[in-house]
Amino acid sequence: MRHHSWIPVLLAAALSGCAVGPDFVQPTAPHVHTYTAAAGETAATLAAGPDEPEQRFDVGREISAEWWQLYQSRELSDAVGMAIADSPTLDAAEATLAQAQEAVIQAQAAFYPQIDANAGFARHQTASAPVRGQSNSAFDLFSLGGTLIYSPDVFGGTRRQVEQASALAQSQEDQLAAAYLTLTGNVVAQVIAIGGARLEIAASEEIIAEDQRNLDLVHAKFDAGKAAWTDVLTTESQLANDLALLPPLRQQLSAANHALSVLVGKLPAEWSPPAFELAALTLPGELPVRIPSELVHQRPDILAAEAQLHAASAAVGVATAQLYPSINITASAGLESMTGGALFNAASAVSDLGAGLTQPIFHGGALLSQQRSAEDAYRGSLATYRQTVLQAFGQVADTLDALTHDAELVAAQRHALDVADSSLALAQLSYAAGKSSFLQLIDSQRLDQQARLGYARAQTQRFQDTTLLFVVMGGPWWQPGQREARPDASVG
Repeated sequence: MRHHSWIPVLLAAALSGCAVGPDFVQPTAPHVHTYTAAAGETAATLAAGPDEPEQRFDVGREISAEWWQLYQSRELSDAVGMAIADSPTLDAAEATLAQAQEAVIQAQAAFYPQIDANAGFARHQTASAPVRGQSNSAFDLFSLGGTLIYSPDVFGGTRRQVEQASALAQSQEDQLAAAYLTLTGNVVAQVIAIGGARLEIAASEEIIAEDQRNLDLVHAKFDAGKAAWTDVLTTESQLANDLALLPPLRQQLSAANHALSVLVGKLPAEWSPPAFELAALTLPGELPVRIPSELVHQRPDILAAEAQLHAASAAVGVATAQLYPSINITASAGLESMTGGALFNAASAVSDLGAGLTQPIFHGGALLSQQRSAEDAYRGSLATYRQTVLQAFGQVADTLDALTHDAELVAAQRHALDVADSSLALAQLSYAAGKSSFLQLIDSQRLDQQARLGYARAQTQRFQDTTLLFVVMGGPWWQPGQREARPDASVG
């Protein structure tokens, strides 16, 4: 093949410097400096009382790669490690990511020529009369060679396809990060739910024990002729009602245990979580808060939506490229002979080189419709991205306010419990001495019951909202070196 035969190829490559369609521009971060309208939203120390742990918002603080270790529980960290190792959710997300990455390789293959080898044998039979001296008009044809097909990316359609596939793969990577963050957050939340349920059960058992003491007190007064039988029945009724608190709480505990088993990839029948106690967990004191301009570049769900937007932008370029001419260059070289022995002779060599150009003229409006459809899809993806950002900022604002209110609620419930305990003790003494009525005793007991359960629930909610803050802030997945391998969740 002569050297000048490659001139069309070189000219086509020289023209491959542009790509039709829009170039993707990363959306700008919202122009806000706070998450809520309240001034100094992250400046206050969250104090929940003299005997309660304090928390403080730390703006700009990096989130620990294994943030669950801040709870200082070996059992909790072990549960998170089991979930990371055996979760079907992560396995499915990783498989989907691998599939998307292979799609990028497949799209990139269009940049290169397609080269194929071929060999063949054919027996030909003509309809004409045999030539004098030949027995018949049939002959054999042996062939051996190769073909090359190349489509220069003159208008960047292939580059846009690769760009689209790469963006979709990035979206899957961010969705894997979101699955990882959701999984670890759910594991910690279920551990706290177990501890909270056990705390409420313990509080209910204390209430039942108090009911029994009141019943003994009323019985003593009845035996002494100083109380009516209706007082005994009312006290027994109170005890029976409080005993009814336990089955739902025990069911709540069972459901939390089973949910945690599923999260760590185990059947509930083959693995039971440890007996987590809320008092054994340390409430993190330093609460990292990312500034709003960083959140959009950190939360996996926002990054996934941005990657989907990028893919939609590239799809507009793919559709636009369909409106432009396409060039195909083909070449083949090989050997052909009517006998196998002569196949490798110099005279058997054959070759050809060709080029073709196709310009769309009329497709019934389909190509323009495809372009408009891609533009519509881009606008939809942009709206989805904006909605994702709005929801993310709303979640952060809710969580920041919730933590502030949690501290206030814990302080109020603790004070209410202290007052109710003192009031109940005095009411029991006063009733035993005959200085107060039975109704006053029952009212004091009910207030103490409400305060005791309320305090347990407030403590649990404070732990849960602390966990939620780490999740809504996006977690640490994207930090350097952490997307290549899952972090070790165990405590050293």
